[in-house]
This record gives sequence, C-alpha cells and structure tokens, in this order.
Amino acid sequence: MPPVLQTKICDLLDIRYPIIQTGMGWVAKPELVAAVSNAGAIGFLAAATIPPKEVETEIKKIKALTSKSFGVNFLMDAPGADVISDAIIRQGVKAAGYNRAPSAALIDKLKSAGVVCVPTCGAVKHAVKAEALGADIIVVQGGEGGGHTGPVPTSLLVPGAVDAVSVPVVAAGGYFDGRGLVSALAYGAAGIALGTRFLMTAESPVPSATQQRYLAAEVADVLITSEIDGMPQRVVSNELVHRLESSSILTRLVFALRNGLAYRRLTGASLGELLQSAFSMQRNERLTRAQTLMAVNAPMLAQTAMEGGDPVHGYLPSGTVAGVLSDRPTCADLIARMVAEAEETLERLAPSPPA
Repeated sequence: MPPVLQTKICDLLDIRYPIIQTGMGWVAKPELVAAVSNAGAIGFLAAATIPPKEVETEIKKIKALTSKSFGVNFLMDAPGADVISDAIIRQGVKAAGYNRAPSAALIDKLKSAGVVCVPTCGAVKHAVKAEALGADIIVVQGGEGGGHTGPVPTSLLVPGAVDAVSVPVVAAGGYFDGRGLVSALAYGAAGIALGTRFLMTAESPVPSATQQRYLAAEVADVLITSEIDGMPQRVVSNELVHRLESSSILTRLVFALRNGLAYRRLTGASLGELLQSAFSMQRNERLTRAQTLMAVNAPMLAQTAMEGGDPVHGYLPSGTVAGVLSDRPTCADLIARMVAEAEETLERLAPSPPA
C-alpha cells in the first residue's frame, strides 16, 4: 500500500487500514465487529444497548471470531459504565469509544490499563476537551453523519479539529468509499469512521425489511429531526417520524415515559441510577427537562427497527450516504474495494513516474 495509507491510527490500534466501524446500537454486534476487524479495519461493539453485565460475554464472542484488534463503545454517564470499563480491561480490549459526558476517572482507568481511548465529538471545542481528558484518537463527526449530529459539515469540522488538537483525528460523516478516505487524509485526518456503510453489509444483523428501507432511500429522504428524543438526529424519514412531528408535546412525553420503563427493564438499572444518568446528561448536554425525558426514546425506537425488523414503528438513524448506497457487500469485499479505490485515486492525483 502507499505509505500515506499507513497512518498513526494503524499503529495505535494495530490495524492494517485506517478505517473504523462505529458503535451503532443494535447493529454493531459481535459478528459485524469481527468481520470488520478480520478485514483489516477495526470494529467497535455497541455496548450502550447491551445490559452492562452481559457486555463481557459479548466481548468473548468477538474474541472467538477474531484474533484482530477491536473496540467497545459505551456511554460513560449511563448506569453500569464502571462494569463495562472493567470488562474492557479484564478482556484486554484494544480500544474504548465514548461520546457524551466523558468521565475523567474512567478515562484514566482505561488508559492506565493500556486501552486506547477513542471519543467521538461533533464540535472542535469538544475535541479540544477530549484531548485534555486524555483521548488518544478523536473521531469527529460532521453534520452528514447518522444519529445525533451537529450543524457543521464534515469538510469544515475535520480540518478545524486537526488544527486544534495534537492527537490523530478520524473523520466521520459522509464517507463510504476510497475516494472519501483520500479526501479525509487531505484534510489532515488519520483515517475515516463509517456507520451507515457498515450497517448495509452482508454481516450486518439488521433485518431485511429494515435494510430495504435504507436501500430504497434517496439523499432527500435522509433528514434531521428533533422529534425522536429532543435532540437533532439524522434519520431516514419514515412513518414514525411523520407521526411524531404531528403529535403534541404531551403525547410525545407520555410516549417517552413508556420507553423509559422499557429502557429500565433492558438495562436492569434502578430508578435512582437512571435519574442520576439523566441529570448528568442534562448538565453536560445542556438539555431541557423535556429533552432529558425524551432521551430514552432513541435506544428503544432504534431497537424496534434494527432488531425487531419494523421500519414503520421504529426509527432509522442514518448518514446521508444511505441515499447513494445500493448494495450489501461483505465487509472484506467492501474494505478491499475502498483500499483499491484509494490507491487508484492517489495514483491519479500523483501518478508514478515512468520507469
């Protein structure tokens, strides 16, 4: 491979290609994570949607499927974050991913055990804070990314973050091929992170009915709404979004309370732990009380579509790239194709001199 594709994150994460699969809830399960890592990139298990006491079992499943590096992504302000951290350390997981409300104590604990810390940020100021807290690599997601997202385009956010921090930056939001990888490197990033592209692969556990909604989406169908959990999210528009956008505030809050009870059953957390997590999120994200209450909607509604195969009543987090994807390759084929495209692009931009 061209030396330019051998970046700092390849060394830090012990991977062949500078490509990260993001920790998508209900999607980034052991089979997908292992398939990505076996193909030379690195997969991240989505621990935020797994009962904390079961995360270690899922880590062991990944280890049975691959000997390559992988990571675990979780929420540091959620109940059981300490249990997940201990499992990561005990099992010798290469990397830990996290986003909102980073805990300095947990980060120090992970780093002391040799775990590579890889937070995701949506603003330059958050990247600066993440570096100060000990991040080894920072994923910055631009507005084209799926799920919770900000207003700044990737093309502006990435170079801004690269200029503001000294640790390697990984670009996310709008990437799906080798040309995108080269463009991210041109911005100064050390690699790219992909979610939606890996969601639409052969190893993705997402049921066929839900996959078909992604495959049928056009770019105009992938939009931002705040009606799911009170915060801006990029999704494939569907019947659920239309219904929530036409509902009253009271109806949405009752809906959130119902999902809150379901989330409590899922995590096994006590009411006190959930309230503590909610207050932490409200403080760190500067949310209103209504937004804080609605926050539990996202994981449960995503489960409906991603695990239950119901894309009508569940929600479909998605990057804008869903509108241009039309296939479901294996992870190995996808990554090989991306690397070949990157090499071809580099050759086109700077052709080798004739022999």
